[in-house]
Order: sequence, then structure tokens, then C-alpha cells
Amino acid sequence: MPFAHTPRLKLYYERGGEGQSVLFISGTGGDLRNKPNQFNSPLTKNFELISYDQRGLGQSDNPDTAFTMAQYADDAAALLDELGIDRIPVVGVSFGGMVAQELILRHPNRVSCAVLACTSSGGEGGGSYPLHEIAHLDPLERATTHLQAADLRHTKAWIKANPDAWQKRVNLAVNNVRDDRDELGALKQLHARASHDTFARLAGIQCPLLLVGGEFDGVAPMKNMQHLADNIIDSELKFFQGGHMFLIQDKNAYPYIVQWLKGSLS
Repeated sequence: MPFAHTPRLKLYYERGGEGQSVLFISGTGGDLRNKPNQFNSPLTKNFELISYDQRGLGQSDNPDTAFTMAQYADDAAALLDELGIDRIPVVGVSFGGMVAQELILRHPNRVSCAVLACTSSGGEGGGSYPLHEIAHLDPLERATTHLQAADLRHTKAWIKANPDAWQKRVNLAVNNVRDDRDELGALKQLHARASHDTFARLAGIQCPLLLVGGEFDGVAPMKNMQHLADNIIDSELKFFQGGHMFLIQDKNAYPYIVQWLKGSLS
């Protein structure tokens, strides 16, 4: 299995697809052992995708300390060092979009352009839904709370009118958490996420940026994405049909991202 032995920790990573390399930074609880994942997306039909398990998750190390957003960003830069990559386009989704913001700010010469999906700046720009506040709930209650936040169309009336569809989504959310997940590592990620705040530094993001979100996302609301667009000079904002999972809910989302990346790299 491919591991990058960085100065701070060992990171598990994978590569797939063909073409220009793109670094994909995944969201909360991301674990490459869960299938399907980003390597099953249209991105790998157009680019060579590089992705990894972030610290405390999947098959990467879980250092015996609290985590910070700066450390997550430095981990990404260290992975690029180990792979011999100086500069690369980045796609960051949800929590991965937060890490990508820090990566650009801390290591600006490493990112040629970036796509930030369903994410937030924190601070005055608004924080994403406080997942750390529901971490103590039992798996079923946690899943239902998260699903309702992730798609604002999941109202009580909708759930009552669509019981089978709702139950299928709840079951999928509960079963998507592996029995061997490192719960401490996952919790430390949530606490780092809670302190994320790049708002006052957004003007320092100088690379071309595509901001994409879902119209019904309650985890990273539209207003949060608008705050990012208003404070990052070279940025484009585009919303799609769907909630926090708009990338798989709207068939137009990935093609738009692919075309934007190709245009930015040409």
C-alpha cells in the first residue's frame, strides 16, 4: 500500500486516472477504504487524481496530540514534498475545502488553482454546521440530524411523505461509518474544524478559484459560499441543485468543475 513518510507522520494515499495531476482533499471523516469515493468520480476520467487519508483517519497515522487546521494544511504540503510535486491544482470538498484554504494561505506557491466545494471560511464569513456538537449522539440520531442539515429539503413533511427514501438514506449514512474507524481521530478532526477561521486572511488567496455549492445545503449554506466569493479576488461562484451532496445530486456539477479546471490549466 502507498504510504508517504512525512517528517511528522505517515499518510496513506492513492493515485488514479490519467492526465494532469490534481490533489483531492476530502471532507469530514474521509476514509479511502469507503467505496465508492472520489476515485469513482468523473475527475479520474480527465485527470490523475491524488488523494489521501487525513491525519487521524483511515490508514494514516493518528498523532497523540490535538489537531489544528494548520497541521492539516502542512500535511498536504508534506505529501506533495514526498511525491516530488512542486505545484498542483487542488479540489477541496467540505472540510477539505477548509484545509485547502489553509494550504493556499500557508503554502501559496504549491497551489496553481483550486476548487472549493460546499465549504466555509469560519469567522465573520460563517462557520459550517457544528458537527462537533452532535458527535455524542447515538449513530442513528447523529445520522438523521446530519442528513437534515445536509439537505434543507429534508423537512418533517418531506420525511413523512417519503418514508422509504428517507430510511434508505439514514441506513446508508449509518452504515457508511466503518466499525474500525478511529473515533478519537475523527473527534479531533471535528474539534479542529470547529476552530477553522480564514475570513480575515481571504484576500491573501491569489490563485484562480472556483467556488461551488448546493442550493439546499445547510452544512455550508449559500451565504457562507457568497462570503468566500466576496472576499477572494480571483474567484467564480456557482450553485447547483442539491444539498451538501450536490456533487452527486446534480449531474452538471462535475462536468462544470472539469471544464473549469481544464480552462484554468490551459
